[in-house]
Amino acid sequence: MATSAAESEAVLIAALRAGDEAAFAALVDLHAATMLRVARGYVSTHELAEEVVQETWIAVLRGIDRFEGRSSLRTWLFTIMVNIAKARGVKERRHTDLEALAVSGGTVDPARFREAGDAWPGHWKENEAPVPFPDTPEGSVLGGELMELARRELDKLPPRQRQVVTLRDVLGFESAEVSTLLEISAANQRVLLHRGRAAVRQVLEDYLKERV
Repeated sequence: MATSAAESEAVLIAALRAGDEAAFAALVDLHAATMLRVARGYVSTHELAEEVVQETWIAVLRGIDRFEGRSSLRTWLFTIMVNIAKARGVKERRHTDLEALAVSGGTVDPARFREAGDAWPGHWKENEAPVPFPDTPEGSVLGGELMELARRELDKLPPRQRQVVTLRDVLGFESAEVSTLLEISAANQRVLLHRGRAAVRQVLEDYLKERV
């Protein structure tokens, strides 16, 4: 019988509470890189982001016995990290959708998206969305190259866009979780996600066009 995600998490939490170093190392390996990327959006230097992540792990070890399971372990972990990042000198948040749009710099031609009166405003128009990678050996190699390019471009996004895209598309957080975690409105979360995704997609499309 397959083990459910909840059961697997319960086993992990029990191991962490028992001081299992292997379990802790596995948790670090799973989340450290993404935590660093998210933390970097709150503080001014990479070094400070590393300190935030280190402080988070210390807080996790000290607090795991008090974890009540009201959220997933992952959500609890990132909530701790965000709070620590804020305490270490959070950059002023951009509070409005207009400010979020302004930092994007118009990365993609607005004409490629459906207009406000459309049934699906803000979505790609027909024949405008990026083409999927071909399912061939060459396509697999190209897919790897594009993944690396996407990671580099993700790091170049404005901090708030990078945080939202990383949480949603890299970690798979739900929209409501991200809005709560980052203390932003649902509408602002959608705008940040849309603009961040569009910026990365545009770079990938340009790269593909150069290879044709």
